[in-house]
Amino acid sequence: MAKAPPELNRPTTRTQKAKHPTKMSPLPFYSPKLSIFLLAICVALFTLYQIQSLHSPPSSPPWSLNMHQYWQRVTNCTSEDLQSMARKLQLSVTFLPLKDLRYTDKALEGHTWFMSSMFDSHEEGGEQYQQFPSGSSQGRLLCLKGKDTHDGSWNSYALSWPEALPFNATLMKGLTFVSYNHYNYENIWHGLSAIVPFVSWHKRNACESPSRWVLFHWGELRFKMGSWLNNITEATFGGKQNIETFEGVSNDQPVCFEKAVVMRHNEGGMSRDNRTETYDLMRCKARMYCNLSLVYEHKLQVIGLTLFMRTGPRSFKNESAVIRIFEKECAKVDGCRLMVAYSNNLTFCEQVELMSLTDILVSPHGAQLTNMFLLDRNSSVMEFFPKGWLKLAGVGQYVFHWIASWSGMRHQGAWRDPDGDPCPYPDDDRRCMSIYKHGKIGFNETYFSDWARSVLHEVKARKLVEASNKSSALTPSCACS
Repeated sequence: MAKAPPELNRPTTRTQKAKHPTKMSPLPFYSPKLSIFLLAICVALFTLYQIQSLHSPPSSPPWSLNMHQYWQRVTNCTSEDLQSMARKLQLSVTFLPLKDLRYTDKALEGHTWFMSSMFDSHEEGGEQYQQFPSGSSQGRLLCLKGKDTHDGSWNSYALSWPEALPFNATLMKGLTFVSYNHYNYENIWHGLSAIVPFVSWHKRNACESPSRWVLFHWGELRFKMGSWLNNITEATFGGKQNIETFEGVSNDQPVCFEKAVVMRHNEGGMSRDNRTETYDLMRCKARMYCNLSLVYEHKLQVIGLTLFMRTGPRSFKNESAVIRIFEKECAKVDGCRLMVAYSNNLTFCEQVELMSLTDILVSPHGAQLTNMFLLDRNSSVMEFFPKGWLKLAGVGQYVFHWIASWSGMRHQGAWRDPDGDPCPYPDDDRRCMSIYKHGKIGFNETYFSDWARSVLHEVKARKLVEASNKSSALTPSCACS
């Protein structure tokens, strides 16, 4: 038989009744009359104290004096520390050569040899630039020192906080455009390339215009622009431009700028759309500057064919023969009007007006073709080269293909003269370029006639479409007006 489990003796739990605690009154002698009496006494005492304080203001207690003296010492100490820190910041400003000779072999690459320690800001499609002060400069201003016009490595730059400018520094107020041009400001193509990114920045920044320009070539100061470039700059930015000469500033005296924008890559980084809009702005501003913002009567019914001639190097050997060929083809097209002009004897505004009347620009390769952006959009360009350029001239020979594309024009190709002055070296020898560079251009009547006829018919067809669409020949209102 299975044994039953042993019984466990469990203690018996007794339930006790909880005793309710006795509630004690916090104020056993409380009465409403007593509270009113005490309140009246407090009010009376407070009133007497206030009356006495009016006759004899109490002196500050000892602990109050001690606190005042403590904070005074803290304030004095902080002010001295700030002054000391400012002096240290002034002493820590380090000037570096504007032209860094370590990068001579790649002067135009990346950060370039101009202000080589700095990197550019670049928004998609926009120009590459540096701005001071900015977040990337940690709020510091740009400072320059030196006025050398022969060796850019003797000129220097530094960054400084506005509260701690270098000793003996001059602060120039307003916006300063600092331009680096690897070539020069006299040639209108190279000069325009240096100015275009500033125009792009201008239109993207509420049309802010500069108080001054500081011009550099290889880190060397330049104090003027060519006449054509000066005019297009005045037209675009609205008035006479101040090119800083730092008159009255010694070579070792720093100059700092309240706000500065630096460009050193020309149009590099700009999208085609941005370039086109920038050239649109410059074209419009140039026409306004020259009082040409008007409707040209019957412009849609007229085809302006302009021979824009050169004298000297890269001119036509037989100008009269070339003129006769284009004159003959122009006469075959209703509404065609031939104009012959020379780039070296026209004022800036005469060039602007000529371009505004031109639909087909015929010209040898040369700086005068820079004017093409002043044509109406979709105008045509025909370019001519002397012998030898295709093999030896490098990519620079295509600059007017590029500007045609960027400014919304149609580059209709180029004719290259197969004949020219002989070179004593093989045709692909670089030494031949010194001969070919300044060569003159012949002509091929059959080729020129066919080419002119083709372009004229294309432009005629485009004009008919524009006329049927009632496109206006009115110069539109300019941006930044």
